[in-house]
Amino acid sequence: MDRVEDRLSWYNSVRLNEKPAKYLLCKLTGTETDPTTLTDSQLRSEHSTLHKRFVTRWRGVKAGGSSGIKQPSERFSLLDVKHELLNRILRKCVLCEWKCKVNRAEGEKCACRLSAETRVATFFRHFGEEPPLVGRKGSGTIFFTGCNFRCVFCQNCDISQDPTAGKPVTPTTLASIMSTLRIEGAANINLVGGEPTPHLHTILKALNITNLNVPILWNSNMYLTNEAMEILADVVDIWLPDFKWGNEGCAVKYSRVTRYFEVVSRNHKIAQDSGDMIIRHLVIPGHVECCTKRVLEWVAEFCPRAIVNVMGQYRPQYLVAERPQDYPEIARCPRDEELEEAGEYARKLGLVCLI
Repeated sequence: MDRVEDRLSWYNSVRLNEKPAKYLLCKLTGTETDPTTLTDSQLRSEHSTLHKRFVTRWRGVKAGGSSGIKQPSERFSLLDVKHELLNRILRKCVLCEWKCKVNRAEGEKCACRLSAETRVATFFRHFGEEPPLVGRKGSGTIFFTGCNFRCVFCQNCDISQDPTAGKPVTPTTLASIMSTLRIEGAANINLVGGEPTPHLHTILKALNITNLNVPILWNSNMYLTNEAMEILADVVDIWLPDFKWGNEGCAVKYSRVTRYFEVVSRNHKIAQDSGDMIIRHLVIPGHVECCTKRVLEWVAEFCPRAIVNVMGQYRPQYLVAERPQDYPEIARCPRDEELEEAGEYARKLGLVCLI
């Protein structure tokens, strides 16, 4: 377990209130320029400048320097700039790699079936997440509705495929939910779904409202665009990304998305450089050779500092359960020998695993 804890040093320092969460450091990275007055190119330039200042500050804090938590003198912050960028992206949405470019701010809906409204299905202190993330009082998990994937075996299909599930929340309400979970003792704020990506605008606004010190955990399919990752990377303390498919064919057939490996691998690299990370890989029956081994090989080469959770929880659900004749190859649970082969291969590659 020591090796696991060593790789979660930043996360644990925030969890224990020894260091400030990254989003708080974003608030300390200030500017006198009102981001709403800038052109798009000026706004991106301002974001780039403030991001570099943030990284310098964050690295100093990580190395043991003063957190410097105090009331900033500037009127605006990096978090304000990020929120304005998101406001503009919503008018021609490119948060995920579907790049629908519709005006969600005016009620149009993307592939995720969502406009700008954010809905939360439920929130609670979750004790079923990875042990390092649970602590004594659970992970403060917030389940958003909607998803940009169409996984035929989705275990949360009631909220991922029905974006009208749950209740609408404002940024103020979401900030209150986050505060309540932390006050109750939650080890982190776990943003999940469905998929949190379409709700990034509301999430960042909520973080701009609150000042509680808590690790921000991004629990996602990682199908974000570069634009979204640039905005997100400075606020996430620990990443809990999913990495299912090792090839294009499987991703298209079972999750209905293209360029999966290209996009998700790119984003995993960005995540590794901007926080601690536990990568989830779900072992799909019959897909050890084509997916599990390729994913684990890629992680070993390009994300060697990440922890890996090789998961055996797959069950035939949703469309696979409803129409098993259409998906006979995955209409069963993974066999013991498949799980053993996956775990052994991960260890052979030298990965630090939660198995």
